[in-house]
Amino acid sequence: MNKFNLHDGLVAPLDRANVDTDAIIPKQFLKSIQRTGFGPNLFDEWRYLDHGEPGRDNSHRPLNPEFVLNQPRYKGASILLTRKNFGCGSSREHAPWALDQYGFRAIIAPSFADIFFNNCFKNGLLPIVLTESQIDHLFDEVRAFPGFRLVIDLDKQLVSTINGSASYPFEVDTFRKYCLLNGLDDIGLTLQQADKIHAFEERHLANNPWLANGI
Repeated sequence: MNKFNLHDGLVAPLDRANVDTDAIIPKQFLKSIQRTGFGPNLFDEWRYLDHGEPGRDNSHRPLNPEFVLNQPRYKGASILLTRKNFGCGSSREHAPWALDQYGFRAIIAPSFADIFFNNCFKNGLLPIVLTESQIDHLFDEVRAFPGFRLVIDLDKQLVSTINGSASYPFEVDTFRKYCLLNGLDDIGLTLQQADKIHAFEERHLANNPWLANGI
């Protein structure tokens, strides 16, 4: 998992509340057993004018010019600004996979669905909760200034404008913060205890030598 510390990114505004995980990555793309390749189908039914299917070449599909991520001014955005209850619906982990693989590193909203919120941290995405009024102000700024960027400092737990004219503190669980700062997912956390795990296995085998017959 990629580390998250200080991130400077272009902001894309998705002015919709209650965006569910089926909108983030539609159900037909959940058939893959791989954890890669979901980025091209992020928000598939909103990004494209036709119906997408797994394995289809997206490069020839007609884009919806009205959808925010298809607008040139938001090309390369890595911070998604959106409305309340983002990530509601089914608990598919493919949703943060798709957002991450598209290129987003952080999502800013007034609230998130609980399971989606937890899945973000496990996959290197930083979900940031700000107040409704702060979100409203950021939407106004993004629309008014093409190329609007924010700096997110996870260590200081602060979202700031590039020129320092405004900053917004945010809360984050200490353990989740530690994992993001160090790029540790569940497997990475386990591997930190590799020496202890190996020592236990050796002791266990020494005390139960008959287990060697099954190895």
